[in-house]
Amino acid sequence: MSEQDTPAPSTSASTAVQVIYCGVCSLPPEYCEYGPTLSKCKEWLQEKHSELFDKLYSQTNIENDVATLSLENKPTNDAEDKKKAKVFIEAAKIERELQKKMASKVTITRIARNKKKSVTNVGGLQNFDIDLKKAAKNFASKFACGSSVVKNNQGIDEIVVQGDVSDDLYDYILETWPNVPEDNIELTEEKKSKK
Repeated sequence: MSEQDTPAPSTSASTAVQVIYCGVCSLPPEYCEYGPTLSKCKEWLQEKHSELFDKLYSQTNIENDVATLSLENKPTNDAEDKKKAKVFIEAAKIERELQKKMASKVTITRIARNKKKSVTNVGGLQNFDIDLKKAAKNFASKFACGSSVVKNNQGIDEIVVQGDVSDDLYDYILETWPNVPEDNIELTEEKKSKK
């Protein structure tokens, strides 16, 4: 083949398509309706990209789409219905877990042992998906004291830190694990009862 027979490479560069992704569910806005958080996605889209929101969810577009629908043309698709039900169930499960996390408390309790000795118990960190053994090791190295994971009277794991470090623990938990809300941390104090 001679040089004249080979096609010349094109000099025009094609531009990339700019795709917008939802800030809530990370899907393109056209697919948000199939995700678990449609109402939050709509709010985000209306706030950030109002022209795209009008294109997808304006009243006239919805009326046009409804006008073209008919029951005769719709094929029955049980697999698609099952998939939507499964997505809905998963979304409800995620919502329940989030509500459970928000309702659970982290309790930091200072317990007096002797006149001048005390220990600090930390309970409820496991509800926020925190590994208790790693947390106990972090507490021991941060506060230069002994720290261990023990079971309390109810059989629930909690961390026992030697010494009165309850106020410092409060601050350390907030800075180390930001997924633990400040409102969900309780500081309490117990004194040893005299016999």
